[in-house]
Amino acid sequence: MPTVFSANRSSVLVDGTPVEGLQSLVFRVVTEREDIRAIGSNERVDVIFGLRTVKGELVIRSAHFGLDTLLQERAKFQLVASLKRTEGTDDLRTLSFDDCYVEGKAFQVDAHGSAATTYAFTATRIREE
Repeated sequence: MPTVFSANRSSVLVDGTPVEGLQSLVFRVVTEREDIRAIGSNERVDVIFGLRTVKGELVIRSAHFGLDTLLQERAKFQLVASLKRTEGTDDLRTLSFDDCYVEGKAFQVDAHGSAATTYAFTATRIREE
C-alpha cells in the first residue's frame, strides 16, 4: 500500500520559522555522471559519478519576506519539511535540506486575483528521516 502524505497536515520551516501560505514544495536530486566507453565498441563499460546537488522550488501565496531577505543577502539557511500522513496515523517523514541558498524568485498574479511567489533554491544535501 502506498504512503500518502497530507499537504494539510504537513509543514515546512525555514530556519525554524513556519512558512505561511505554502502552496507547494518541489525538489530534485541531480548527480553528475560520465560514461566510460569501451575501446572499439559502442557500449559503456562503467560510469563515474560526480557532484550531487539538490534543486527545489517553494511556491508561496503572496510572498515570504524572510526568503526575500535571504535572497537579497545571499544568506545560507536550512529548510525542514515534516510530512505527515492522513488523520488517524502518526507516520512522519522529515526532509532536512542543508546549506540552502535562494537562487531566484518569480512572481505571478492569476485571473482570480491571487498572487504567488516561486522561490528557487539549492541545497548541499538532503537528509531523509
